[in-house]
Amino acid sequence: MVGLPYDCLANPLGAVRLTFEKAVGPGSDPAALDGKDWGAADLFRQFLFDDGGLSQVPLLNPSTIKWVMPNTLVRFRGMIQDMLGNEYYVGAYKDGDKWRTNKFADVSQCPVDASSDMRIWERRLLYCVPVPGQNSWVEPSHEAMNNVYANSISPQREKRQREDDATMTDVDMVEAGHHALEDSPNFKKMRDEGMAPEPSNLQKVATEGNSSNSSLVPVDRNSFPCLVKIYDSSEPDMKLNDVFEFVGVFTFDPDLTIGRDDNDELTENFCEDASVSLPPTKVPRLHCVVHRKLGFGDFLRSPQLELTPCAIKEVREALLGHLTAVLGNDRVAAQYVLLHLLSRVHARVDSIAVGKLSLNLTCFNKESASVFGNNLKRAIENLLPFTERLPLTIDYLNTVSLAPKKDYSTNRLVSGILQLAEGSHLTIDETPLQSGTLNSTGVENARILKNMMESQKVEYDFTYYKMEMAADVQLLILSEGKSNILPADLILPFHPSSVDSTLGVDDEMLKSWRWYLATMKSLCHSIESHMQKVVEDDLVAARQADRSLGSQEFSRWLTMGRLMSISFGETCLSMEHWQMVKELERLRKERL
Repeated sequence: MVGLPYDCLANPLGAVRLTFEKAVGPGSDPAALDGKDWGAADLFRQFLFDDGGLSQVPLLNPSTIKWVMPNTLVRFRGMIQDMLGNEYYVGAYKDGDKWRTNKFADVSQCPVDASSDMRIWERRLLYCVPVPGQNSWVEPSHEAMNNVYANSISPQREKRQREDDATMTDVDMVEAGHHALEDSPNFKKMRDEGMAPEPSNLQKVATEGNSSNSSLVPVDRNSFPCLVKIYDSSEPDMKLNDVFEFVGVFTFDPDLTIGRDDNDELTENFCEDASVSLPPTKVPRLHCVVHRKLGFGDFLRSPQLELTPCAIKEVREALLGHLTAVLGNDRVAAQYVLLHLLSRVHARVDSIAVGKLSLNLTCFNKESASVFGNNLKRAIENLLPFTERLPLTIDYLNTVSLAPKKDYSTNRLVSGILQLAEGSHLTIDETPLQSGTLNSTGVENARILKNMMESQKVEYDFTYYKMEMAADVQLLILSEGKSNILPADLILPFHPSSVDSTLGVDDEMLKSWRWYLATMKSLCHSIESHMQKVVEDDLVAARQADRSLGSQEFSRWLTMGRLMSISFGETCLSMEHWQMVKELERLRKERL
């Protein structure tokens, strides 16, 4: 046979099986593989990254799920919305004199004729959703994804799939005998430790490759979840609200059922469908073989531009000109918005989030917000991958759930409006706000918003206690006067002088601006010793001139100096950029 005996894209489980057979020879004990990879992950990494296979892997979303075949390799990009703990499963079992594996498959059962030899392994369960506020330009076109799928299924792959279907008894599972489970050394150990479930509760699950996705319950494109199963991964490399790309085996079977005794709590460790109430007809599964954390730049489809000072300056000036037009020819506001869009939390010192720069544009009313506010909203959506807008009213504050809350009846974390991915942008429109009375929910929501503005932290409600979770969200407030609810880092009265009705921008220019924002945001920055002395002297002079100035103002100026430098692609603060910050602040204070 010419070529590889398996296809990583169309038959990933065949690749897993054959690498396992190579790792576990006759007479060897698979106990050495507990919690470890035996080379399968390396094989997929080579296919995906070294051999350029990643571009061939379909992206799982509401459009592609209609034609993606079960037990093939797919990608899912999303935010970790909830971490559901660990699940036990029969990872390896002995069939006659040969060891076989169930890894990367929806299997928790031994075959009828298997011996009592088996290994119980663990996998982590992550409930992932599309990144909140993800804008449409981030996603590949339907045509592009259809081309990926068409190119990935070649006649040779179809032949290999049929050949492999004939030998998939290696991973197909049927109901196990009660005696085989009872006599298993691993189960005896778990039973002695009080961990073993009743074997009768471990039900058989789906067969390979022939299930249809037609009965998948339709879901909204912005609420398309995926249950991701993680293998051999350490805890610190993933946390709540991180954005990841998961590549793995897609499984879907509308007939999959889990039977269990409701009184048997331990069985829930094996029967995750029952324990987390996520039926496979509504939530697809992905058995992850490779994952990577995604940043702003990973969502840009355009090739990177040449990183030269001249190119950066040209892109910066073009973007600043666009923002100026969007903001009614208010160049001062445009410069502050540019610094705001480049801001991020790059360090935390005690309770201070270093690097944040929230902005409150005042002098808005309902009419101007409908024009300039909407123009700015569209501009930001075209520049950043994740953007949300929150209309602030008394009724909204009194009824909405801003912070996530734990639901112990389902053992699930119910998402809130402020459960956002790192680097998200949130525009809060305060212009509809009128006088009224806040109830207890409204008071709590106002406090949550204020805390997020000040410390970039969101309190998650676990009923019996609350836990602060770090955030990194750019916050922009549009209001008539200075917001009394949301204390922004900067207050700037908005002074438009014209309305530009022609704000169209070509795609190539948008791509360059997105690249610019992503690349400049990621730059490291420092202040050299001679500039430290200049800054210190200026801060002392400012303090002597205005005794009301404190550490918050000084910290904000340093943040603005950093952002001004990186907006020009510089990693060290220069005298020129420091003077630009001082002049910008002078112009702002003239408006107050």
